Amino acid sequence: MDNLERFVSIPTFCLVLAALLVAACSGPREDVRVTLCKDIVSTQLGSSATLSGADSQVRGRQYAAVRVRYSTQGREAQAVCYYGYDAVDDTALQLSDPLSGFATSPYEVVIDGQKLSKSGLAEAIKQAMLKQGREFVDRAKKGIEDALQR
Repeated sequence: MDNLERFVSIPTFCLVLAALLVAACSGPREDVRVTLCKDIVSTQLGSSATLSGADSQVRGRQYAAVRVRYSTQGREAQAVCYYGYDAVDDTALQLSDPLSGFATSPYEVVIDGQKLSKSGLAEAIKQAMLKQGREFVDRAKKGIEDALQR
């Protein structure tokens, strides 16, 4: 009996591993830039804001803008995250997914007309990434619990 078998059986280990993989890779995926912008907005505004949609726009190699619409205290507003072009060469992936040529972190964020400072942007990105990490751990836990109940 090796060290792994002392703590958990191989079938149980396989179920847990499968659950983790499913939790990490399942479901429809929106672009990471859109997700990050939404998370920046939600962490900056807190529970008082309700996100109502997002869209993206590419301006050649100048920048990509992700616009997030939200409402807070009965008022409609929007935030825009700007991403710099980050590709070395044009690829087929960029033709099918124009946002893929841009950086995954914004260089500027404007929420309801107010531009975040550099330090404010860094903190906003940090908080959004922490939120994404917590959500990933929660999905993984749920996947493990579901696998163990089968």
